[in-house]
Amino acid sequence: MPTNVTRTNRFTLLTGAALLLTLASFRLFAVAQQAEPTKTPANKPASDDHAATSNSRPAEETKETKKELFSGKVVLLQEALKRRGVKSFDEVKAQAVLETDAGELIPIVPDWRGRAFFQDERLRDRRVDLVATRQKAAPYLQVLMIFFFDEKGTRHYMDYWCDVCSIPMYEIKPCDCCQADIRLRLQRQELPTFVKPKP
Repeated sequence: MPTNVTRTNRFTLLTGAALLLTLASFRLFAVAQQAEPTKTPANKPASDDHAATSNSRPAEETKETKKELFSGKVVLLQEALKRRGVKSFDEVKAQAVLETDAGELIPIVPDWRGRAFFQDERLRDRRVDLVATRQKAAPYLQVLMIFFFDEKGTRHYMDYWCDVCSIPMYEIKPCDCCQADIRLRLQRQELPTFVKPKP
């Protein structure tokens, strides 16, 4: 009988010691975790603010150029200069410019939209609203939308149209699809909501 009691006591002592060691190990692990500094993931910059500053492009490159409304009439530069008493040679003869209501002459870029003013004399010398962009360091108008007015003053959106393929185009040329002739089209339409007439 005493022998069995001794064995039981030893087993109890060993079990208790093992439990104490386990609890102590968990405690040490918890303390080590609290003391360890937070690590930055390998795929994340050490500082988001610093990364944004060092990797970002200048503001003028990232900020989208503002779309604005320009009103007046499109004329050829040489004619406009002549009316102002400025003599010029033929190098500027074909340059289309917007003559604003305030009398400013703004040259138009002959790109996918503005080129029509260089090609089609029907678009010149008439009241026009242009939705366009103009950069500070390069004050040329890049035209995005063209609006004309009828005899009653109603605003119309302008493009060219192929009656065969029913597709719009923005300069005088054969249809991109069927190669047929296209026609000038005017549709009654108000200005887009992102631009407002200047007071």
